[in-house]
Amino acid sequence: MRVLVADKFPTEGLQVLEQAEGIELDYQPGLTPAQLLEAVAEADALIVRSGTQVTEEVFQAANKLKAVGRAGVGTGNLDLEAANRKGVVIMHTPFGSTTTTAEHTIAMLFALARQIPAASQSTKSGQWDSEHFLGIEVAGKTLGVIGAGKIGRLVIERATSLKMKPLVYDPYLTEDAIRVLGAEQVDLDDLLARADFLTLHTPLNAETANTLNAETLAKVKPGCHIINCATGGLIDEAALAEAIIKGHIAGAAIDVFAKEPPLADNPLLGLEQVICTPHLRTSTRDAQINVTVQAATQVVDFLNTGIITNAVNVPSISADLLATLRPHIDLAERLGSFQAQLYGKGLEEVRLEYAGTVNEHPTEPLTMAALKGVLKPMVGSEVNYINAPHLAKERGIRVTETRSQTNRGFASMIRLEVVGTDGVHSICGAMFGEEDYRIVRVDGCNVEALPNGHILVLFNEDRPGIIGFVGQVLGDAGVNIAGMNLTRKSVDNQAISMINIDSCIPDETLEKLRAHQHIVAANQIVL
Repeated sequence: MRVLVADKFPTEGLQVLEQAEGIELDYQPGLTPAQLLEAVAEADALIVRSGTQVTEEVFQAANKLKAVGRAGVGTGNLDLEAANRKGVVIMHTPFGSTTTTAEHTIAMLFALARQIPAASQSTKSGQWDSEHFLGIEVAGKTLGVIGAGKIGRLVIERATSLKMKPLVYDPYLTEDAIRVLGAEQVDLDDLLARADFLTLHTPLNAETANTLNAETLAKVKPGCHIINCATGGLIDEAALAEAIIKGHIAGAAIDVFAKEPPLADNPLLGLEQVICTPHLRTSTRDAQINVTVQAATQVVDFLNTGIITNAVNVPSISADLLATLRPHIDLAERLGSFQAQLYGKGLEEVRLEYAGTVNEHPTEPLTMAALKGVLKPMVGSEVNYINAPHLAKERGIRVTETRSQTNRGFASMIRLEVVGTDGVHSICGAMFGEEDYRIVRVDGCNVEALPNGHILVLFNEDRPGIIGFVGQVLGDAGVNIAGMNLTRKSVDNQAISMINIDSCIPDETLEKLRAHQHIVAANQIVL
């Protein structure tokens, strides 16, 4: 399988691809957009950094593309919607540079506290003016941390070692989780009022854009120092410059800007109190090796084993978790396929319920697998685990997911209900062992059938002789029965039979079954 690397990679990252079995490395850094379209046409996977724009046109040209690896955390250069439509997995490397980013944050904090860049420039210009660069100690100072994700936590850990007092504003973390970090949980206004140093570590979205603006900056403790090594757009740069000029904010250290590189007239660039670096948060050789090796390894693992790691458009599954969830994933897909083959017309809604121990793990992969099974009869090979939710949405199919602690008689169970032209129909599958799963209920009737291969599903009136008739018809057609399970409803005395068979039932044989006066429906399912 060919892997195209379209940006410069260190030797360590390339070696992962060169030494991987079954992988052909196509290393072409610095391609023009036109050259990229030509090169990606035969690629099974593409690996990039921030320098290559992977547009919708690129995805359309990549007929064989299965995965894109992004060496780094940002995905702004990738068209995720186009990737979803093509069913391409996008994997980034969010943890390969976390230590480097945290260290750069601490470095910026020290540079602000001791005015190191300005002092260095002054000394190099021939001056010796130590009194002008009077700094402050960081020990004993309060550090306000907005966002305590992986990087924010590393910053807190290092700040605590420096005897700083960390405050955290992160509405997605519990008080107990923040307490474990050795920090104090506060609301945003409290953090702004108390912090001597303030650092941001959140992603940019509608909720976090311009977290620090004219209004919130006015609430900041006078003399505070502000650091942003997270992402541009979290700070209103003009408002920050004005607050510094007025003396309300003592200084700032900015590694990321709303527009990069920043325009020459950006007001922060002309202020002595502001330290600016050119997006250096991940710029260490260690980090560059880490993210490129990680990106290459993830792509190789995906191509060779199907393991998805650190994907941004599909729930990520570690190798260990995949081993645990694979039977559940297989079961969910087979349940979806079963329902679609019986009741796939005019689907309006798919409802999934997870009960018992399956809830100990992420269920998103199971939902995607179930949708893949539901949609496969409709759209064929186009559907996969990645684009199934997108295709369901395109078709106006509502998808709901619930979790239940009630195990309904089984340690781990998945219930899938479809609503469509054929009415409302449900099927349940349960785990009987680590690799043993079975269909256990169909429309409320208890059954026990292996969801494998060819299955004859019969709905018939509960009358003597039906089973003998079915066996005779199948025997005459040379179709061997591998297993049989039957049950009946107490309400309308209708029986349901699920018969595992060794081969496909000819159409004429199915018609003979359907012609029987007491057989309501006979359908062949292939799982």
